[in-house]
Amino acid sequence: MPKKWRLRKPDPADQALLVNELHIHPVVAKLLVNRKVLDPQQARTFLEPGLAQLLDPFLLKDMDRAVARLKLACERGEKVLVYGDYDVDGITATAVTYRLLRRLGVPAITYIPHRMEEGYGLNADIITLAKAEYISLIITVDCGITAFDAAEALGREGIDLIILDHHEPEGGRIPRAVAVVDPKRPDCAYPCPQLAGVGLAAKFVQAVTGSFPVEDLDIITLGTVADVVALTGENRIFVHAGLPFLTLTTKPGLRALIDVARLTGKEMTPFSVGFGLGPRLNAAGRMGSANVSLDLLLSDDPGNAMALAQSLETLNRERQRLQAEVVDEAMALIAEDAAYAEETVIVVCKEGWHKGVLGIAASKITDKFGRPAVVISIQDGRGVGSARSVPGFFLNEAFAHCAALLESFGGHQRAAGLKLREDRIADFRRTVNLFARDIAAARDLVPVLDIDAEMPFPQVSLEIVKTVESLAPYGEGNPLPIFATRRLLVKSRPQLMGKDTIKFWATDGRVSFSVVGFGMGADCAELRMGQAVDIAYTLGIDDWNKAPQVQLMLKDIRPAK
Repeated sequence: MPKKWRLRKPDPADQALLVNELHIHPVVAKLLVNRKVLDPQQARTFLEPGLAQLLDPFLLKDMDRAVARLKLACERGEKVLVYGDYDVDGITATAVTYRLLRRLGVPAITYIPHRMEEGYGLNADIITLAKAEYISLIITVDCGITAFDAAEALGREGIDLIILDHHEPEGGRIPRAVAVVDPKRPDCAYPCPQLAGVGLAAKFVQAVTGSFPVEDLDIITLGTVADVVALTGENRIFVHAGLPFLTLTTKPGLRALIDVARLTGKEMTPFSVGFGLGPRLNAAGRMGSANVSLDLLLSDDPGNAMALAQSLETLNRERQRLQAEVVDEAMALIAEDAAYAEETVIVVCKEGWHKGVLGIAASKITDKFGRPAVVISIQDGRGVGSARSVPGFFLNEAFAHCAALLESFGGHQRAAGLKLREDRIADFRRTVNLFARDIAAARDLVPVLDIDAEMPFPQVSLEIVKTVESLAPYGEGNPLPIFATRRLLVKSRPQLMGKDTIKFWATDGRVSFSVVGFGMGADCAELRMGQAVDIAYTLGIDDWNKAPQVQLMLKDIRPAK
């Protein structure tokens, strides 16, 4: 679906204030204002983030109670269980918390539920293990905020519970526990509520020990980037300070992971973490038990770490195979059913699809068609689905409207999951699309590409590329700046490189630049030399076997108006 270009128009007075107060480049000032960074002190912190700027962890509601209970466990010599989640955020949060207990000399074990057999979150079945291991305190990380039944059951057994979670409370309610530390609970006024689960675990360590765990900054950075939280506030501080730590990490597990991802000797970036390290750590939880990934992060033996990393590499390749299989089969089903062309929400299902890759498949379908997608795997008359959405269409709202047809559902605006009987899938497809038809009439669901600024070609330079880099690290909440240049000519014959990458030269008649569009071969199939175009792009540098040159990374292209 063609994208709607939306040019940001920041207030010139806001830009001038930052330029005059901070003596920064006007382009940087414009980008800051586009990101709602308006105050000069706030901008200075954004441009020069440091660990000294971290907030007092005791500003988090119940943090004092959580620290007091752990210190009591230390004094009594109690055994503690750290209960995590099977994604990268949960695994890294578990590792950081367990490493704290190990440094404190507290006897501790870890537990991560099996995605396929147990599902997400704290469940009451943990009581059996807790009793067998003489556990008197459980600390949940990256989960627990909706575990009302499990919390009550643990309380009846005399097992104390500390919840460290960053997800939204259900209806504003919180479970009964010794402490519930969640920056999103209604009565918590923490200034940085967008912490990842691993970031919250780091704040817990900071509160317990009196200092931030710099020794685990590599793990904290990995989890923060992989969880795709906003890279602003404390998250930005973690990642800005932590990427160099991750690049130079001495932890055997991370070194082995970097090696199998073929990133050894390369500077770590949010991209390399998000697309190189993260998927490999996630593969264990998607394909089976996430304990392989946790064992890797906690390993002190290089040989053992490499064996675990190679196991993750094998699992990730299998995940990629299954993912491609599900996506291909789903695309074929969509192509065969003409009704999909008239529907706002794509609901596709098949018997036996692997549950661990449904979310990724839904994301691929949404990216291709620019519409919300629900991908459902059927087994024994039951369907388990994962969904992804587009701006303006809220999955939690849509699924609530269809609640009578669903056994259960949960999630957020853009990502959610559901369970339902197979014989109700057709009714669900019809009902969610009736709901979507009304929403689409009220909201603009056309995919939007936000343009930070129009950039005449003569202003594009290596200096501008390096200047823009002062806003890194980029990620969720601080996207890579997108620029647009209009009325250009395609100067060279477009070349298809690899499977789906297009490359050509563009010129305004005076200046020319190389343009590369990864995954845009199909979008540029009709592009011809001499054609007049408008392009949207990010700035990059091509230094492969030559002096550095500016290269434009294509985000969208359309005929010039």
